Amino acid sequence: MSEYFLLPLAALPFPNIDPVIVQIGPLAVHWYGVGYIVGILFAWWYAKRLVTTPRLWPDGHLPMKPEDLDDFIVWAAIGVVLGGRTGYVLFYDLPRYIAHPLDIFAVWQGGMSFHGGLLGVILAMTLFSLKRRIPTWTLFDVVSAGVPVGLGLVRVANFINSELWGRPSNVPWAIQFPNGGPFTRHPSQLYEALLEGLVLFLVLRVLTHSRLKLKAPRFVGGAFICGYGLSRIFVEFFREPDQQLGYLLGTSWLTMGMILSTPMVLAGIWAMATAKPAPQPRAARAG
Repeated sequence: MSEYFLLPLAALPFPNIDPVIVQIGPLAVHWYGVGYIVGILFAWWYAKRLVTTPRLWPDGHLPMKPEDLDDFIVWAAIGVVLGGRTGYVLFYDLPRYIAHPLDIFAVWQGGMSFHGGLLGVILAMTLFSLKRRIPTWTLFDVVSAGVPVGLGLVRVANFINSELWGRPSNVPWAIQFPNGGPFTRHPSQLYEALLEGLVLFLVLRVLTHSRLKLKAPRFVGGAFICGYGLSRIFVEFFREPDQQLGYLLGTSWLTMGMILSTPMVLAGIWAMATAKPAPQPRAARAG
């Protein structure tokens, strides 16, 4: 009995949660896909709440109509999927997809890049804002404010799928993943869910509702980009690098995630440092 209490707490069991929520014939609903869908729908709903709250905007002037966001959700979904898949192919496993190009379309096998998805959404926002004559940075601010919720949900789904796990560790909360070898590892997916999801969302909530930073276009968007980049770089020190890439410098640091996130931090700092309050609408002169 005494030997039981001497067992390391690092050997926490992996929760046996089926990655498939429900399956009807060949149709399967995965937690991973649900995370993306719920995240997109939440960001859409939250953005509509922001653009219908006058006190958040200069002189109470709303920057766009809620109906604009109803239309944009389709653009956003396309940007996330196409950008995320393209980014993974180019940044993380290009030789494989050159050898087997049809695998590019096998999205059910996994393989999405946040950085690629971000570029896809940025392109979608730019084109949509020009088409609707909406300030591009304001649209980016509004959309960014709700995105962390989806990021957190997808990272939890990564944990359920037993993928993207962390480096070997003996910390008390380490977990032995079923496909992670005989090692206990950092649950780095949950670290990312906490930092990129909950913490970043709360920070942006303070900026939008307490600091009223939506009145300074690109500040909230810059905070999101910088916050994600810093969170990702931090977690990369605990996350096992992709097997096909490994460490890009030395034997224990510099991963592709760090390289792709560093420009995000710099761009976010620039956006926040140069953001200025939008000019107040001029009152009409008495004739």
